[in-house]
Amino acid sequence: MTKSKRVFAATLVAALGLAACGGDDDDDANDTPSTEAPSDDTAAPQPTTGEGTAPEGTEAPAPPSGESFNVGLTFDIGGRGDQSFNDSAAEGIDRAQNELGITFSEAEPNADGSNRAELLQLQADQSALVIGVGFLFAADVAAVAPENPDVNFAVVDDAMLNFDVDPPAPVCDNCAGLTFAEEQGSFLVGVAAALNTQSDTVGFIGGVGGFGLIEKFQAGFEAGVHAVNPDITVISQYITQAPDFDGFVAPDRGREIALAMYEQGADVIYHAAGGSGAGLFEAAAEYSESSGSKVWAIGVDSDQYNTAAPEVQEYILTSMLKRVDVAVYEIVKAQQDGTFTAGNVVYDLSVDGVGYSTSGGFLTDEQIATIEDYKQQIIDGAIEVPTTPEAAG
Repeated sequence: MTKSKRVFAATLVAALGLAACGGDDDDDANDTPSTEAPSDDTAAPQPTTGEGTAPEGTEAPAPPSGESFNVGLTFDIGGRGDQSFNDSAAEGIDRAQNELGITFSEAEPNADGSNRAELLQLQADQSALVIGVGFLFAADVAAVAPENPDVNFAVVDDAMLNFDVDPPAPVCDNCAGLTFAEEQGSFLVGVAAALNTQSDTVGFIGGVGGFGLIEKFQAGFEAGVHAVNPDITVISQYITQAPDFDGFVAPDRGREIALAMYEQGADVIYHAAGGSGAGLFEAAAEYSESSGSKVWAIGVDSDQYNTAAPEVQEYILTSMLKRVDVAVYEIVKAQQDGTFTAGNVVYDLSVDGVGYSTSGGFLTDEQIATIEDYKQQIIDGAIEVPTTPEAAG
């Protein structure tokens, strides 16, 4: 991300803080960003289009030929740099900037998420497309989108459908949902865990339970483990329960839970806990080095072998890939092509919307062949992966 856009994003968040200070009875103050000119040393430039730099020895890509417009990428709490969910979205918008020629502004809610609606409106004021990264934006997008009919909105991890009607219909004419078959990708890393456990005990750490999404990861993982060996024990624990979403940003707690699971005999642990997963990786390294017996961690969302600290990479067996980057890129391209459609788009194994990584070379060729066989069975419909832990058995 260019320095100018980082300054712009910081200013956007600061502006929200100012707007939020207004009284609740002053609707105009809450809905309209301040027009007061900043001082010279804090003035923020408008978002600029990055040209993309080709590596030495390669030809620069052809300049983008599509129409340029601004995209307002609104991260979940934790923002760019979480090495997981948000960073996958960031990868998608960076690709769109380089390949499609769009500009973008990015911002992140405050710690309690109370300014999501204001943030979305500020993004809508300057953007043709606004993307909320995370299901917690769904209700606010449903409220803000109708007030901005000339702007399109997309929410990652929510279908943006009204299920009270049959068939379900988009909650608004200008908003799309980008959802994933997390249970399918989790099934595959469950197979990987089962193929690599020596103790016949594995673990699952969820960031936040009680709202249905992370339970899909758990259900798929358990189903994959038990497809290989139904006698393997799966220890599962959540860091927090909704509406407390701090479990996604609590690496110290993730580390404590992971160490306890390793002490209970688990030798492979999968996390679906956002930034808290860093604590799992630290625990895997710590326990392995102190016990003399190597244990494994499994990452989530992005290929975390490539984003984790070098000292913990050798303990990351694989990662469940949730291609938020692809979803973000494709919704931007749809906006550019004029093919944006309200409603839900599902990214599953059949379109490589989820998957698993092989970075580090820890999965053997034979193990990969087994995982690929299960993958094809899921695509063919021979295996239906459960979406709730109760159904996983």
